[in-house]
Amino acid sequence: MGVMVVGSVAFDSIRTPYGEAEDILGGSATYFSVAASWFAPVRVVAVVGEDFEDRHLQVFQSRAIDTAGIERAPGRTFRWRGEYSQDMNEARTLETQLNVFEQFQPKIPPSHASTEFLFLGNIHPALQLHVRRQLPGATLVAADSMNFWIVKTPRELAQTLKAVDVLIINEGEAKMLSGRQNLRQAARAIQAMGPRKLVVKRGEYGVALFNDGDAFSAPAFLLDEFKDPTGAGDTFAGGFMGHLARSKDLSDANMRRAVVYGSVMASFAVEDFGLRRLLALTAEDIESRVHQFIRLTHFDV
Repeated sequence: MGVMVVGSVAFDSIRTPYGEAEDILGGSATYFSVAASWFAPVRVVAVVGEDFEDRHLQVFQSRAIDTAGIERAPGRTFRWRGEYSQDMNEARTLETQLNVFEQFQPKIPPSHASTEFLFLGNIHPALQLHVRRQLPGATLVAADSMNFWIVKTPRELAQTLKAVDVLIINEGEAKMLSGRQNLRQAARAIQAMGPRKLVVKRGEYGVALFNDGDAFSAPAFLLDEFKDPTGAGDTFAGGFMGHLARSKDLSDANMRRAVVYGSVMASFAVEDFGLRRLLALTAEDIESRVHQFIRLTHFDV
């Protein structure tokens, strides 16, 4: 039932031109799960340290997110510190402390075996494949990756790509992985590696979806407030997969709707630091912005 995410739970310290936040709850699994929880039941598989308090766990539980798969290990929780320049397009990492995340070996509780929709966050491709093989009956499996794995673990990544249905990466990573500079050519090359569907995050230029032989492009939502882009990609993935898990409809038309829901959730996330905006939402807020998105992109022929 629902959707499961395997990834990182972390503490982030962030500075942007619009302010800063210290030791706030972050990580790929965190952003994904909070976003997806607005649409479907969510299960999280991650590892945290002894410094992860009950009040941090309550953030998940307040959204009815199943935390049975969050392992507590001796040591400190993964920590990341970064800053953004004025254009906000890319973070500059100031410090990374992997801590307990360095030895993370995902453990899938037996109660999670019935999960239908699985998102493999940005972890080692061999671990992604290990998790994928534990859920052979999953309806849809999506994965994230990054330039580090593309360069350092190409063989393991190639094996993982053969086992997933959807790959969600940014434009630079798509071009690096495929060796093509033309995005449509890059998409064809990546789909030939295994994933039938490719979602390419393009930052301020929106999102492109390649589904079999079809393509769809959605712009970024126009915002008055833009404070912190941290976690926007994982929030997009949460909205995207959450909508699919809720609807259980994998048609091309619904995949396009999922892109819009993902884009809407990401647009909320960047309006404030960390999870603040995502946790303060209402279902009405989400649907209202979806309709604003439709008006933004509608035209008569």
